[in-house]
Amino acid sequence: MNRPRINPDDFADVPRPVVAVGNDYPPSFELDWHTHRRGQLLYAADGVVVVSTPQGAWIAPAERAVWTPAGIPHAVRMVGAVSTRSLLMDDSVAGLLGETCRVIEVSPLLRNLLLAADAIVPEYDIAGRDGLVMDLLIAEVARAPVAPLSVPFPASPTLARRCHAFLETPTPHDTIEGWCEELGMGRRAFTRALRRETGMSFGAWRRQACLLAALPRLAAGEPVTTIALDLGYDSPAAFSTMFKRLLGIPPNRYRSAGS
Repeated sequence: MNRPRINPDDFADVPRPVVAVGNDYPPSFELDWHTHRRGQLLYAADGVVVVSTPQGAWIAPAERAVWTPAGIPHAVRMVGAVSTRSLLMDDSVAGLLGETCRVIEVSPLLRNLLLAADAIVPEYDIAGRDGLVMDLLIAEVARAPVAPLSVPFPASPTLARRCHAFLETPTPHDTIEGWCEELGMGRRAFTRALRRETGMSFGAWRRQACLLAALPRLAAGEPVTTIALDLGYDSPAAFSTMFKRLLGIPPNRYRSAGS
């Protein structure tokens, strides 16, 4: 992986609705906080990417991609050696993916289109084959299902800091009572604030945070048992039940699919 790194904003003024950009990154590489003038769909052809914004964290493991609208500050962490394929979308097509970050599922067709688009020059012939590829790419992106791979952060600074700390060192046995005591909040005020600011209950938010903490480790090939016990689950079976409920497949199948 030695091709020159490309700055997506170099193509902000290209007169095309979509521009494809590919980049390669070494293991554990981090992109500091930045914004883009176009919306960016970020897909890891190899490896896993974690995108953080002031509003939450989004992860794109195997066959997923993260959408970040234009102008939203974000940082990106690479898990393993990562080869990305990005779509930079202007206002004429960015609305297909909405005004908030999300993770979408990448079908085999969409994956092949993303890989093919990497070879298409930025000012491609709209009326030629390259234009047809890009049109089909836009159509596939628009119909891609949303994947539940995000952890929203509250707007309240104190509550947001506690959520950030949990995401860094998650344990599924944390209780509402423990958080309330630590934050100096009553149970009713805490549960209302968390649901109002994240749209999720405490239990749902906690499970989602544990899932996002587990995915990069699974992608790196760590044993399911090790991850389950590190996250505080009583057994690999309990962790696998949670994982399958949220993603639809057990963790060992996810790891095989991503390898």
